[in-house]
Amino acid sequence: MLLEKPTTRRKFLLGSLLALPLTDLVLKGLTAAQAAEMAAPELADYKPIFFSDDEWQFILAATDRLIPAGGNGKAPGALETNVPIFIDQQLHSPEFGAEIYLQGPFDVHAPATMGYQIPFTPQQMYRTGIKLVTQWTQSHYQKAFHDLSAAGKDAVLTKMNKNDGIDFAALGEPNLKASQFFSQLLSDTKHGYLADPMYGGNKGMKAWIAIGFPGARASFTEWVTQHNVPYPLGPVSLAGARA
Repeated sequence: MLLEKPTTRRKFLLGSLLALPLTDLVLKGLTAAQAAEMAAPELADYKPIFFSDDEWQFILAATDRLIPAGGNGKAPGALETNVPIFIDQQLHSPEFGAEIYLQGPFDVHAPATMGYQIPFTPQQMYRTGIKLVTQWTQSHYQKAFHDLSAAGKDAVLTKMNKNDGIDFAALGEPNLKASQFFSQLLSDTKHGYLADPMYGGNKGMKAWIAIGFPGARASFTEWVTQHNVPYPLGPVSLAGARA
C-alpha cells in the first residue's frame, strides 16, 4: 500500500461530511473556507467509489509519478492535492463521457484530425488500460505497476506515452493504444491538480498557491498588464474559500 495511516475519530467524522453538499455545511454555520477544508478527505482514508482496490493502487502510483511532490519551487504533488480522488469521483459520474459517439466504425490508427477513434467510454478505457498495463508489468517484472521502483514506474509510463514496447494489441486489445490511455490519464491528472477544489482535487488550493493563480476572484483586472510580478493575494475557490 502506498498510503497507510491509522484513521482517527476526527478524520472519520470529517470524512463523513463528504456525504453533505458544501452548501449544507455553510448553512450549518460554517464559513465557506471552513466547510471546504472539512469536506476535503484525507487521501489515506478515502475509499474509492469507482476503482477496485488494485486499480486504486495503480492510480495512486501513476499520478504520484506524473506530478511528484517537491517539483519546481517545491510544489505539492498529485497525492498531496487529492488528484486520485478527483479522477475516481469523475469516473463514477454516469454523465462523464456520456456525450462520446460510440457507434463506429473506429480506426485506432487514424490521425487526430479524425476525432475520437476509441470504442470506449473513459470509464472503460481506465478499466482496460489498467488491466493491460498490469498484465505487461507482471509479465516483464513479475510485479504490479505500483510495486515497481520509482524509476521502474517512470520507465513504464514513458513506454506507454511513446507506444514503445507496450503493445495493447499484442495483449489482446486492438482497439486501444497505450499512448491513448496515457494521454487520458495525464489529462485527468492535470485537471485534478488544477481544477477548483469543489471537484475533489487541488486540496486546499495548494496547486493554485504554488503557481500564483488567483482562482475565482471577482476582480483582478489591475494585475492583467503587470507581467512577471507575483500576485500578492491568495486564491479564492468557487465556494468562496480563501487560501
